[in-house]
Amino acid sequence: MYNEELNARRFGTVNNYEDNPNIIRGSLIPAGKFLFTPRAYVETINDTITIHRFKSAKIVYTALAFLLVVAFSFGSISYITNNRGYPLLAAVNTNDGDAPVIIENPYTHEQTPLKYGVQVAMSQPNFFSETRDSFISAGKTFVEADLTTMQLRFFNNGILQEQVPILSKGKEGSWWETPAGLYQIKSKEKNHFSTFGHVNQPWSMAFQGNFFIHGWPSYPDGTPVAAGYSGGCIRLANNDAEKIYNLVSPNTPVLVYEKTLGADSFVYEPKVPNLDTPHYLLADIESSTILAGSNLDDQAPIASLTKLMTALVAADYINLDKNVSVGQPTFVQSLIPRLQGLNTVSMYSLMQLLLVESSNEAAEVIAAQVGRGKFIGLMNEKAVALGLNQTTLADPSGLSADNISTAGDLLRLVQYIYNNRRFIIDLTANQDLPSAYISGQFGQLENFNKIKDLDNFIGGKVGETEAAGQTSISLHKLMVKGQERILAIILLGSSQRDADVHELLSYAQERFEY
Repeated sequence: MYNEELNARRFGTVNNYEDNPNIIRGSLIPAGKFLFTPRAYVETINDTITIHRFKSAKIVYTALAFLLVVAFSFGSISYITNNRGYPLLAAVNTNDGDAPVIIENPYTHEQTPLKYGVQVAMSQPNFFSETRDSFISAGKTFVEADLTTMQLRFFNNGILQEQVPILSKGKEGSWWETPAGLYQIKSKEKNHFSTFGHVNQPWSMAFQGNFFIHGWPSYPDGTPVAAGYSGGCIRLANNDAEKIYNLVSPNTPVLVYEKTLGADSFVYEPKVPNLDTPHYLLADIESSTILAGSNLDDQAPIASLTKLMTALVAADYINLDKNVSVGQPTFVQSLIPRLQGLNTVSMYSLMQLLLVESSNEAAEVIAAQVGRGKFIGLMNEKAVALGLNQTTLADPSGLSADNISTAGDLLRLVQYIYNNRRFIIDLTANQDLPSAYISGQFGQLENFNKIKDLDNFIGGKVGETEAAGQTSISLHKLMVKGQERILAIILLGSSQRDADVHELLSYAQERFEY
């Protein structure tokens, strides 16, 4: 984020009789007239900045004086709280580096820094609106991409300066679906050639891996791309893309948001069955209702469940439609080796091997495309971005006992994949994705994820190492009270995975399915 100094801001004034100033942050006003009529004063207690609303102009002047004292007295402001007393978001760091963005749960008062990257919470309307409003209150310069209304907005010092329509976004459920999150403009190019789609992207602004904000793309011969195609980027009209391009700079925050269909009010009455497995969870993936569970917050090795994160990072940073070089990883083995003697392989085929046959070799070849160490770093960055606070990843395959997580973290992970990267779930159940226009090169694979004698399985991932025991994430479709529900079963440290899945499903069916 930009390092904007409080004492460098310009303020408009109001007379003693003006109770309702009409120029405030967040309003669209002519360029160059960035005035802010303050309607609050700021109170500092133990580095917490509390905003108090008021109308009296006398208090306005007092607030301005106090605000200047705060600006000169403190090198940074940790976070802003609203008038209910809990923080909204981080404000401004006036001396060194970017200010952290802090979110506090109003019920538990647990404070969590908001990181750059994919954010599950950005799909929650209140979270997004509070994030945006806090950026406005703090006078931030940022880009807002609202994928629900298909509008892109540029805020300059908290004031809406430009608003343009978004013409297309990534297809929902595909591997190029545009992810919600808080990002930064990484780079700018007036005409970027995309190796993903083999097209020229005018006024291109990279903000996350393979994702860009850009104008209408065209093929090398100048032919515009058809209206129905999108590689996951945020596409604008050329003149609108040029406007935004000229307004943003590298490191400008980009807030990407898509509203969910609303709160799920489905209610269960959970009871916990007795299982020998130390860590298990049965939950409704859409309502986040936990039907049964044990030791949800205790860390344990996760084995090949790690490969779900490997697939996520690959989708963000590697073109899944291309062929890649195969360097033989001699330090890992797969139960069914398939890459020996190959010089190149399609990324789609690698994803099949990774998710269907749990290939350790495929995991290492995928990671090698961006550099193994960098790839593992990206895996851990994504874990932080998704709020997986008890998750640490040490390799792309899951062989290391240092790949650890909790049942609760894994529920959050699979919820994100189900809602934002559905193709990964689909691929674990069916190696031939209906949305893919390329095919694998290894023929019919043996699916390790499927569970015998279950016809309600719609996807998931299994793993097994000596340190982790048997691990599993599986999704199942059940009819409950006349509604179709998706239930997640998560197992860590099991010694009889299939039997545990059957027992947990029987528990759910006996109590809820009718």
